[in-house]
This record gives sequence, structure tokens and C-alpha cells, in this order.
Amino acid sequence: LSAEHNIQVCVPTTPAQIYHLLRRQVIRPLRKPLVVMSPKSLLRHKESVSPLEEFANDKFNPVNEDWDSREIDPDKVERVIFCSGKVYYDLVKQREAKGSEDVAIVRLEQLYPFPLKALVNELSRFKNAEIVWCQEEPKNMGSWTFVEPYLAWVLEQTGAKVKRPRYVGRPASAATATGLMSRHLAQLQAFLDEAFAA
Repeated sequence: LSAEHNIQVCVPTTPAQIYHLLRRQVIRPLRKPLVVMSPKSLLRHKESVSPLEEFANDKFNPVNEDWDSREIDPDKVERVIFCSGKVYYDLVKQREAKGSEDVAIVRLEQLYPFPLKALVNELSRFKNAEIVWCQEEPKNMGSWTFVEPYLAWVLEQTGAKVKRPRYVGRPASAATATGLMSRHLAQLQAFLDEAFAA
């Protein structure tokens, strides 16, 4: 259904993002249907918080990068991991555990309309970095098949060394869940390790 700018599909990951997304929907002169995909677990996730100033002085950002807050030197970034949704918090935790100072994580908070211009601006700073798409869902589900051609286009526009993003996540599956928590956690740890593997 996502074509010709007929709907908006967003995956907010912080309270401030949800607030500004809903506010944007109300004040826009021309409204399009808004589809918000967010798991219930983010309602109680201890790291999914926003300072008060983000509610007062910010706006909805379709692309949220984390390197500015960590003062990462763009020339030292060797890998940029794109993700959407709550897997971001798993990736941040894994990066801290591994001590990976050369990895930037970018959250796509709006999947459609795809924020092409914002991504071109951001990725132009990281022309030599490997580009990875990481998702918690199986490969044949989630956003991978939708975002992959867009990310390839962005890489072409920025003149990046790599021309295609690399997929990291669960393998293709007929079922949406493993049905066994131990298997689910093992798969999660396996693809988090792969996302940061040299």
C-alpha cells in the first residue's frame, strides 16, 4: 500500500518521537493516513525515555542517528548499522559490551515516505563505512525487502565505497516467532554478534 505518498508508515522508538509524530499528524494541513508500528514492550523499556526538552524544543525526526551524542569522529566510523524499532536498544547494548567505538547506529523512524534526502545528507559523511541493515524479524518479514533498494540508491548518490547494504538478522522463516524463548534469545545473540563482527 506504500506508494504515491498515499500513507505514512512510522516506527517511533522514544516517547518524544511518538509525541511529535502525533503532533505533526494533527497540525499538517493535508493529512495522510498514519500507520504506527511499535511494540508494547517499548512502553516499559527502561532505556526508551526522552528528556523534557525533547518534547518542548524538538520535532519528529524520520532519521535518528546516535553519533552526535557520542561525539564519534565520522572519519573513524567503519560500519553504520541501520535499524528500525526496538532492536536499536539491543544494538546499543551490544556495542557497549563489545566496546565498538567505530560503529554508528541509525534508526529509521519513518519507513514511508522513505527519507531519502535525510539519508543522503547523513551517509555522505561516511563514504568508506560498511553499511548494514539489522532487523529482529526473519529475513522474509520485517522491513529488509522494502528498504534494501532505497539504501542502495542512497549509497549510489553519496559515492560510497560499498554499493549494497548487508543484511543482518534472523534467517527466513515460515513462522513469525520461534515459539521457544531459548531459541529466540540464541538467534538474537547470534545476529547481534554478526552485526559487530569484523
